Amino acid sequence: MTRLTLRELPRLREEKAVRPPPYDPAELDLGIVHLGLGGFHRAHQAVFTEDAAGATGETAWGVCGVTQRSAEVVERLRPQDGLYTVLGRGPGAPRARVVGALREVAFAGDEWPLVRDRIAADAIKVITLTVTEKGHRRAAGGGLDLADPVNAADLASGEPIGAVGRLVRGLQARMRAGGAPITVMSCDNLLAGGTVLRRLVNDFCWALPSREGDPLAGWIADHVRFPSSVVDRIVPAATDADRDDVSRLLGVRDEGAVAAEPSAQWVIEDDFAAGRPRWELAGAVLTSDVAPYEAVKLRLLNASHSLLAYLGALRGHDTIAAALGDPELADAAERLMREDASPTLTVPPGLDLPAYRESVLTRFANPELPDRTVRIAMDGSQKLPLRLLGTARDRLAAGATPSWAALGVAAWMVYVAKGQDVRGRPLPLDDPIADRLRAVASGVTDPRTLVTRLLAIDSIFGEDLPEVFTDLLVDHVTRLLHTA
Repeated sequence: MTRLTLRELPRLREEKAVRPPPYDPAELDLGIVHLGLGGFHRAHQAVFTEDAAGATGETAWGVCGVTQRSAEVVERLRPQDGLYTVLGRGPGAPRARVVGALREVAFAGDEWPLVRDRIAADAIKVITLTVTEKGHRRAAGGGLDLADPVNAADLASGEPIGAVGRLVRGLQARMRAGGAPITVMSCDNLLAGGTVLRRLVNDFCWALPSREGDPLAGWIADHVRFPSSVVDRIVPAATDADRDDVSRLLGVRDEGAVAAEPSAQWVIEDDFAAGRPRWELAGAVLTSDVAPYEAVKLRLLNASHSLLAYLGALRGHDTIAAALGDPELADAAERLMREDASPTLTVPPGLDLPAYRESVLTRFANPELPDRTVRIAMDGSQKLPLRLLGTARDRLAAGATPSWAALGVAAWMVYVAKGQDVRGRPLPLDDPIADRLRAVASGVTDPRTLVTRLLAIDSIFGEDLPEVFTDLLVDHVTRLLHTA
């Protein structure tokens, strides 16, 4: 079948079942570099950027999308002139829109000079990143892990292989070219992501020889802003079924198609060094303080997502929707949000917290979007502190018992230790410290031993959790080891 390309757009504009780009993509100039060209960026930030361009008619905000780990996305999108389809899956028939904001794609592993030169170009005003929590390669204290082999290699080489190294080396090229101010915005699930990223960039600079690091750190302080943002849209890994549905709707093959839920949210700290797209016209919230929005998303949506993933996977549920169809698990997710997390939150202006909690469960239950429990279960060592342990600490400090947050943590512990579900099927342990977790927990069947060993990993749990929390975990782990 013919592939989706710019040549197909005139015909697609006549198709009622397809929403085409609101402009001629060929007329867009590059203004944004994005690091981490996965499905989430394509279904989220790129869509907001396209809608902003459609609302204003501006042509300065085309995106250069950079894939970090493999050339697969480039191989899918480059033959399609960067075009791809977002397939909205929700109630009713799937809805397709073709997105044209992505004007250039590159694999940093093979095309680093191109990526470096794009970051250095004055026309680029914004760099965005979706590199996951683990992609930031942080040490236990939150700074750059200088012992990490990727960071060490990037500090020694002008051909970086990590996200922070590529970002800093690109900014270094911009400085040397006498570059204009620029904004770097994290779009990952991190608390104060902009502050985190600024610290990692500075740590990288100060780890360089002083003749390099000192002037670079000073230039970045004067010329680069690091706003935080909150991103929200459920975007599972695309499947052959998604691509087949797109082919049926478009009449051409789209190898870069992604499926997503209808809902999307983007909250952005309005702190930019130069220009930016008018994202607020596309529905984004621009604010001086994203922290309340971050806490709501991480402690309600992300926390209940993780709880359902671990409990659901252990019970043999393949998808989040199936896990939520289990009444006991649905009750646990709702009570985690209502009883443990909500009392810890400062509610953003205008947000109806009960309605938000209800919307989370409705979205998770979407049968048209089969998001896999084992996908959400990835990288637990990075996610637990942000999603569950902050809530637990706040409730303990208030004299309350965070039973449901503890259940989520306990479910992760049993997931790590058992490595299989109730049907004996293996559960993948996809985590940056998977080897350490296996060495500590695999095969351990005594609940207190398991809890004690995992709590000793201070990069996850710190050293401040009281004995009462340990006892909570032991109670939950005891039950889960015998029933999950």
